[in-house]
Amino acid sequence: VQLQAYGGGLVQAGGSLRVSCAASGGTFSSLVMGWFRQAPGQEREFVAAINWSGRTRYYADSVKGRFTISRDNVKNTVYLQMNSLKPEDTAVYYCAARNPGPQEVTKLDSYDYWGQGTKVTVSS
Repeated sequence: VQLQAYGGGLVQAGGSLRVSCAASGGTFSSLVMGWFRQAPGQEREFVAAINWSGRTRYYADSVKGRFTISRDNVKNTVYLQMNSLKPEDTAVYYCAARNPGPQEVTKLDSYDYWGQGTKVTVSS
């Protein structure tokens, strides 16, 4: 599975941005998809995840109520809509994919495939 993240950019605090991740080379509709982010000098952290059908979604506490993860199994794409952005949301955002299973979706090492990242900068 190859993942291509895009849509990052520069936005003012309080603004919105949507990042996307296009998948190819696998059965997208069966995959659990996740978004992680890594700020300069920090470890990569979980942001959100969505199960194969889109009916179950998971969020980090820091983004709950502001970010929405969704997917389109026809377009083989997962999205992360980010609203009410804060300077502390500044990071490189990575999409990731894994097969369904009992592993915790918030754990980096439970994911098999990673995209290259797209940079989001929120100015104050």
